[in-house]
Amino acid sequence: MEKTVFIKDTDGGTKDRTREFYTEFINQLRERKLEDKIQVVRVADVGVYNQGVVMRLLPDNFLYGQLEMANIPALIDESVVPGKRIDHLTCHHISKQMKIVLRNCGVIDPEDIEDYIAHDGYQALAKVLTEYTPEKVIEEMKASGLRGRGGAGYPTWLKWKFTREVKSDEKYVICNGDEGDPGAYMDRSVLEGDPHTVIEGMVIAAYVVGATQGYFYIRAEYPLAVDRIQKAIAQAYDYGLLGKNILGSSFSLDVDVRLGAGAFVCGEETALLASVEGKRGYPHPRPPYPAVKGLWNHPTVINNVETLANISSIMLKGGKWFSGIGTETSKGTKVFAVTGKVKNSGLVEVPMGTTLREIVFDIGGGVLNDKKIKAVQTGGPSGGVIPEDFHNIPVGYENLQKLGSIMGSGGMIVMDETDCMVDIAKFYLRFCVDESCGKCAPCRIGGTQLLNILEKISEGTAHLDDLKKMRKISFAMQKASLCGLGQTASNPVLSTMSFFEEEYKTHVVDKKCPSRRCSRLFSYSIIQEKCVKCGACYRNCPVNAISGSRESGYKISENACIRCNRCFEVCKFNAIDRG
Repeated sequence: MEKTVFIKDTDGGTKDRTREFYTEFINQLRERKLEDKIQVVRVADVGVYNQGVVMRLLPDNFLYGQLEMANIPALIDESVVPGKRIDHLTCHHISKQMKIVLRNCGVIDPEDIEDYIAHDGYQALAKVLTEYTPEKVIEEMKASGLRGRGGAGYPTWLKWKFTREVKSDEKYVICNGDEGDPGAYMDRSVLEGDPHTVIEGMVIAAYVVGATQGYFYIRAEYPLAVDRIQKAIAQAYDYGLLGKNILGSSFSLDVDVRLGAGAFVCGEETALLASVEGKRGYPHPRPPYPAVKGLWNHPTVINNVETLANISSIMLKGGKWFSGIGTETSKGTKVFAVTGKVKNSGLVEVPMGTTLREIVFDIGGGVLNDKKIKAVQTGGPSGGVIPEDFHNIPVGYENLQKLGSIMGSGGMIVMDETDCMVDIAKFYLRFCVDESCGKCAPCRIGGTQLLNILEKISEGTAHLDDLKKMRKISFAMQKASLCGLGQTASNPVLSTMSFFEEEYKTHVVDKKCPSRRCSRLFSYSIIQEKCVKCGACYRNCPVNAISGSRESGYKISENACIRCNRCFEVCKFNAIDRG
């Protein structure tokens, strides 16, 4: 193949259009008898988002977006074949990103091991097996400063060291791909776009700790990720990169895949282990920690996808190189799934220390519809909201913790002035209540109590004493819950109450929702002085809560109104009041 064309397979409304574009592109290559010279691959990520159908051309590294069927002849005849850039179709990307984990996503064919090898794939494994002792690898990892990217930020080298030092006839290594945070899809995208780099990281980890069996634990609802990791594992066996005597060494490792059923609690280490063993995904107290007593009571290292995806680059370029990126306590880069009220939602990978403002405005393009930013939520249901006043603080583990949030696995949701913090806290808490395994009372009962109080606040029936109760319940959950889910479930509540206390008091005392999100705390009416009697609100009301005529004018029945906001949306004369 002389050239490779990558066409991004989107998950949004352009998915069908992408499939049609891909098929027509191949058909036109065949018409020109170019199918043997140009390889066309559908991939999950090319590093550009909200650009419709996107195409990357290698080795020229041209990137095109907002493509239509009519562009295909020009793309082939003017760019792919002669190697010239078409300026008016070109995407211009942001230079503030730095890609280590996502370096191959959208660059290689994820289903072709030879393409991965051509991009230095498995070179780190060969280097480790021929030149490094396990102790030397640990020292290199220590020098890198890599911390676990799954949420807690525990030093990777230390976890490996603990497991290596435990004497056992069997040890295991597990890749945690059970990514369940709302709005998060970092790990899934890496498994779909570059599965071999995760396998390579797992094999190196297994070599260091002395494991002979590895497992990928992936949600069954991510079928493409599961399919590609299974294909990559089969290819690695064929090439002698898994199985007995890897690359002619004395080290052997078998790898298999276990599917998760979608329980959020199974992202917690001990619940994950129970699930892999075929049991119900209940957490259990620690210690002992999995590094000492894990899968089937044997020492087990559990790293998440992004952590393992960093390993090969560190071993090839050195721990010192990696530690030169980021901040004093947070080294390397971090992948974030930036979603919510942001113009360019998608995956970004930035050096640690990049500010939230740079991520949202310089990379994400700013707030949707140019509204005022209100807060950024990080860390998923276990994290917290960070108001605009703190968006210039460098992103790092300790900095986010000081603000009452966490890094988490990398979810980042942007909120604008129309978002209600009570509603946001209620959303995340409801998620945690639904996902609680119910094993311990602090999480099971405390979460439900918090949710009930938040419901009262949003309905205008709460009292100021309820705010004190929420703080007491939240602190009790943090202290007494069995696992991380219960211990952190109250974080969104505490952080919104801390930074937006006046908004809570407005709900409780004034019985008003400033953001007009809590439907019981406001009503719709027609401003007669502004109304032109066009009837748009009358025709669009789904429950016939608006009565009247063009002659007499219109009015809204408060009892019949379901507060769907439709009348407000269709009125072009600002004649609908939400008071």
